[in-house]
Parts: sequence; structure tokens; C-alpha cells
Amino acid sequence: MQLPQLTKLYYSIGEVADMFHVAASVIRYWETEFPVLHPAKNSKGERKFTAKDIEILQQIYHLVKEKGFTIDGAKKELESRKAEKKEMGLLLKRLKELKRKAKDMRDNL
Repeated sequence: MQLPQLTKLYYSIGEVADMFHVAASVIRYWETEFPVLHPAKNSKGERKFTAKDIEILQQIYHLVKEKGFTIDGAKKELESRKAEKKEMGLLLKRLKELKRKAKDMRDNL
């Protein structure tokens, strides 16, 4: 699903529900089921979704509505992706460290 260009800082739950063509109750349900999704709330308790929140919702929507994952399956997939991303970050950090050490060794020859 391709979303429109996001131009605002915050979106209401109604706007987000419209983007995904689902009821607002579905968005609220996903919020309770996916700990990674936690939109800010204003003083009235109204949810305010950021572009990051909408990106997470897009991943959830893709897994649940387009790929047919169960909620539990989608949770596991998102956790797996998060762990993989963290691992890649650690590998990149280690490679940068090795590159720096190699450069230092070359410069000291």
C-alpha cells in the first residue's frame, strides 16, 4: 500500500485510519498489540501519530492485511526485523572500527 506524502507533524487517528482504509478501532487495537507503536497523546488523550508511527503502521498493515500474518506472527516478524537491524548496526560499527585500526596501522608504517 502506497501512502500519500506526509506533510504534517502529527495526524489524528481518523486521518491515519483513512490512510489505511480501516476503522479507527483497528488502529487502537494494533496499538495495544504492538508495543513498538506508541503515538503521543495530547492533554485530552487524543492520539497524535507521527511519520514514524505511520511507518510502523504501514509495516503492520502490510504483514497483517496484505501478507495474511496473524497478530502474533506479525509481532514475531517485527521483532525479528528489529533484532536483524540491531545486529547489522553492530556489524557496521565493528567494520568502521576495523577500518580505523587498519588506517592507523597503515599511517604508522
